Amino acid sequence: MADTFRFRNLDGSGPSPLARVLRWAVVDRLTGKRRRSPARAPVLEVRPDVEALRRPPVEGLRVTWLGHASFLVQGAGTSLLIDPALGPRISIIPRNAGPGLRVDELPRIDACLVSHNHYDHLDLPTLRAVAAPVIAGLGTRATVKELPCTELAWWDRMHVGGLTVSFVPSQHWSRRGLGDTNEALWGGFVVESGDARIYHAGDTAYFSGFQDIGRRFPGLDAALLPIGAYDPEWFMRPQHMNPGDATQAFVDLGARRLVAMHWGTFKLTDEPLDEPPRLLRAEWERRKLPPEALVIPPVGGSLELRDVAGQARQPAS
Repeated sequence: MADTFRFRNLDGSGPSPLARVLRWAVVDRLTGKRRRSPARAPVLEVRPDVEALRRPPVEGLRVTWLGHASFLVQGAGTSLLIDPALGPRISIIPRNAGPGLRVDELPRIDACLVSHNHYDHLDLPTLRAVAAPVIAGLGTRATVKELPCTELAWWDRMHVGGLTVSFVPSQHWSRRGLGDTNEALWGGFVVESGDARIYHAGDTAYFSGFQDIGRRFPGLDAALLPIGAYDPEWFMRPQHMNPGDATQAFVDLGARRLVAMHWGTFKLTDEPLDEPPRLLRAEWERRKLPPEALVIPPVGGSLELRDVAGQARQPAS
């Protein structure tokens, strides 16, 4: 079986066996073993300055959280979307919060970066509405065939406008239908503009690759790390991080700040939608990490990284 998948994680692992999926999705539900939590929860949202976002900064980088793993990343006069899912639902799962921007409010988008082909990260309705070129892992072109698509292997890099984009490993898997498991590569992205650089982890479990990414891209100004979709741990741990894992990943990366994502937007797993940031703050305090290095943005909130003098700016609320 190990040789049947086109792609595997760095440690050789593949997706969870179907029996484990059925245990969580069916057996544990029917037997009442799954943790129960509300389908909705309040999440802080702010109204972005749409006109300001239409003008990408020339110096440094600006990142705006649009909910879940979706970000608008701007710099060097260039605007990118990462994992844009801006519609009212993904598959059959409705939004709890956001999006920070509607498609018609976006600036001109130079490219959409897609970390992998799961429905909450590769949202075809959003990609079609934005109608920008797609940059994604090997094997993704078959899913976005009506759009221009550049496929990358791990550690490949390319230029988009004035920005440099690198595709880096993550610990996850891919599937779009019943017969294409791990036929498309998954990963994260590093986006660089001059001396400013950010890392978007995509979907990932905690893995040793964070240290390697940190070595290859020293001085990351921000690590955009997932903190939700972790419960139950026995099933989710091999594919998603909990807040403690995200904290350790931040340390491994050697980044200047952690920007929390992948929580509060879609009810994917069993923990309450608003639990991840509470646990993250508690873990941050327990480890006595610098308070100013933790950023839990509101949906629609922006973070400016490095002004023309090279000084870090504080997050906008």
